[in-house]
Amino acid sequence: MRRVAIPERPDWRLHAARAGFAFHTFDGAPYWDETAYYAFSLAEIEDAIEAPSAALHELCLAFVDRAVRDEAILAALRIPEHAWDAIRASWERRDPSLYGRFDFSYGGTGPAKLLEYNADTPTALYESAVFQWLWLEDGLARGRLPAGADQFNTLHEALVARFAAVAPPEGVAFAGFPDAPEDRGTLAYLQDCALQAGRAAPFLPVEAIGLAEDGRFVDAAGAPIGCLFKLYPWEWMFADPFGRAVGTASTRFLEPPWKAVLSNKGMLAHLWAMAPGHPNLLPTYFEEDPAKAALGRSFVRKPLYGREGANVLIVRDGAVAARDEGPYGGEGFVRQALAALPDFEGRRALVGSWMVGDRPAGLCLRESDGLITTDRARFVPHLIAP
Repeated sequence: MRRVAIPERPDWRLHAARAGFAFHTFDGAPYWDETAYYAFSLAEIEDAIEAPSAALHELCLAFVDRAVRDEAILAALRIPEHAWDAIRASWERRDPSLYGRFDFSYGGTGPAKLLEYNADTPTALYESAVFQWLWLEDGLARGRLPAGADQFNTLHEALVARFAAVAPPEGVAFAGFPDAPEDRGTLAYLQDCALQAGRAAPFLPVEAIGLAEDGRFVDAAGAPIGCLFKLYPWEWMFADPFGRAVGTASTRFLEPPWKAVLSNKGMLAHLWAMAPGHPNLLPTYFEEDPAKAALGRSFVRKPLYGREGANVLIVRDGAVAARDEGPYGGEGFVRQALAALPDFEGRRALVGSWMVGDRPAGLCLRESDGLITTDRARFVPHLIAP
């Protein structure tokens, strides 16, 4: 794995406009960054990222099976009690999931270390599946990239096939916030994937979803919603008044309620307890667990519910090395062993490994100048070197 500097295409914004990539810049700062790429060997992709992702996915499913049978685990994850039956029922039905993303600390040496699992509402999907692939094709056509280079990226084909396999014939409604550019771009892309799979895919603003007197979720016109993909986290939905209706409503969800067990950083502590010493896991403990002392004077404290690095604290040798403020942490924290992101001349890259259904399907890299990957991190494309 190496970082390769390269001049950006002078016309890349035109390419982005043609491809519908409208959120490549935030507040005048680049989000998409093609002034470099990360090059991997095929062995690094297959052995260090793809295979561990598949193995960790299986471990995560085993944890869900354990959690739905043990109310002490659900309580430790701070999942509200009124949601337990809905989570349990969705798992017992084996409601299908669509996608998720493992985030790793990996720099080309040693095993990749799991930092967290974005199992419920991960974004960065369109740019992973489509725009970085278009970047590769254009770079090869212009001779800007090494001849014969490839990319770990079957995301688009996998998503279309997954919708064809799990979406009901009547289609899927897609809910989110229309005024959030990144969320709306992610939803628009998923809608397109569903349409390519032959499914209707209407968009619904979150605030337009209602609850009928008979307990069914309905759209703004009062029509029942049979299947709903929501870019709206389960912990938010369970905190809403109508979140109590999830278990009794006929609506099925992508992601299903059982994904709430995995989109919680408390899961990391349970995974470590299930598989201590696993080469791709980091020692992790709940903040109130005395066993956290085993981490010593270097660790990362993370909120059970949190996004984009908010409320993360990094302590190295007893001193605060980095912290990010935010609205999370009310439910509690975990402490995780410190696995610093690899440093490429002051740029720190986080490796994201995408899962679609039960299979690894692609890679993304987000690069930051600080120790914590926040919502200001840049998306940098990758390739597999010939």
